[in-house]
Amino acid sequence: MPRKGVVFRGTGKVCVMKKSDFIVIGCVIVCLLPFFVSDAVYSFYKTFNAEHGMIMSFLKFAILSTLGECIGLRISAGVYNRKGFGIWPRAIVWGVLGMGISMAMTIFSSGVPVFLKTMGMENAVTVMGESLSWDKVFVAFCISVAQNTIFAPVFMTLHKITDTHILSHGGTLSGFFTPIKMGEIMANLNWRVQWNFVFKKTIPFFWFPAHTITFLLPGDMRVLFAALLGVVLGVLLAIATHKK
Repeated sequence: MPRKGVVFRGTGKVCVMKKSDFIVIGCVIVCLLPFFVSDAVYSFYKTFNAEHGMIMSFLKFAILSTLGECIGLRISAGVYNRKGFGIWPRAIVWGVLGMGISMAMTIFSSGVPVFLKTMGMENAVTVMGESLSWDKVFVAFCISVAQNTIFAPVFMTLHKITDTHILSHGGTLSGFFTPIKMGEIMANLNWRVQWNFVFKKTIPFFWFPAHTITFLLPGDMRVLFAALLGVVLGVLLAIATHKK
């Protein structure tokens, strides 16, 4: 009997693509294609993105980062969604967090170069508007380190709390909008994993270099790239879980 789908190898195991994989890939292509074939669509996106940055931040993270979690679930559990996963609550959380990330990017990309200037790097502010150079890479790296050291731990912990809240209420929207038991959830978090893996490994080895690239991009591309990184991280974390 012939095998269905396409077989490919990854992480030492054979993985068979399912009908749902082709549906997801098809949906992604259909959604992205208009931006490449229609100047009017791309122009509308650029205009709306410039005039309504926070709304677009919400949408980019709600769609892309949630997709990353769904892909991660597909890799680790073989499905894009399951009972209790809570795609819609996760999308809402990612959207709100995306707005916070957009705000943090504005604050740190503006403040860190000014701080570096007070520390003696006279061109720290102006270099970010110039062409690629080692000075620009250094400033972008400093912005990334500052944001991911100060903002990221709070962001990641809040995300973990909301994930726990969503799962504890079966992934339902009605359960999601009930009060979050912050103290109870925080008391029961696995802080060893949070510290030893999430903080000590993903922040310096993934987010520091990844967001250095982010801050080297033009301002209107940074939030989109950061949201795409959510897809990449979801895949990487799923592969790490799969290997364990």
